[in-house]
Amino acid sequence: MGPESRSARIHLLVAEQAARRRARIAVVDVCTAAVAALPVGGAGLSAMSRTAPSHPLCSTDDISERLEELQLTMGEGPCVDAFLHGSAVLTPDLLRRDLQDRWMVFAEAALEAGARAVFALPLQMGAISPGVLDLYARVPIRLDGEELADALAFADLATLVLLDTRISETGGPRRGLVEDLGAYRAEIDQASGMLTVQLGVGIEDAFVRLRAHAYAQGRRLADVAADVVAHRLRLPPDAEPDQAGEDT
Repeated sequence: MGPESRSARIHLLVAEQAARRRARIAVVDVCTAAVAALPVGGAGLSAMSRTAPSHPLCSTDDISERLEELQLTMGEGPCVDAFLHGSAVLTPDLLRRDLQDRWMVFAEAALEAGARAVFALPLQMGAISPGVLDLYARVPIRLDGEELADALAFADLATLVLLDTRISETGGPRRGLVEDLGAYRAEIDQASGMLTVQLGVGIEDAFVRLRAHAYAQGRRLADVAADVVAHRLRLPPDAEPDQAGEDT
């Protein structure tokens, strides 16, 4: 299955979950759809940052909620490693000795909570990493190639939703979203990189300023990023997001 058709299918599954809630697509819909589509018992998603406190955003059941809390509180586990290294951490069986040595506290607590396998998928857009999607199972399992590809597609969509790409209320993705995903990522990453120079801050803080400006102005994040890249918009270091001026 090609990446575009897979992305379109994942969009549809998530949109169906949002339709059941009669609400716009949110990260909880991504988690719920992932559990329905994959051989896992639950899912959780946490917002994470190197410069600000991390916090859980959603979970599908008590076990996934506990897993998110454990990892963020203890500072160890698949979720933490996935965020720090920027790559998926696939743990098919927490009873493996090497994993118990690696996460001495978390592994025991996770097993007590009812999880046997945990799969942590980082949310990434270029240099920006806003969080991690965690999937768990009560029994030891491995995700095959298609299942892992689907899991990564769910993480991809969770990234877009978390970064506010304005999924439409009709349940479908923004027109051209699948086709333009690479360009969209590159432009936001480029804009954030330019802001690190303009504002003298790190990439995470630069992205926060970019998104804050988009929110304050009621604009799409992609449009604000395009203005920064085209030098139509400059955010002064000492200005609030809604006070930033447009270049003439």
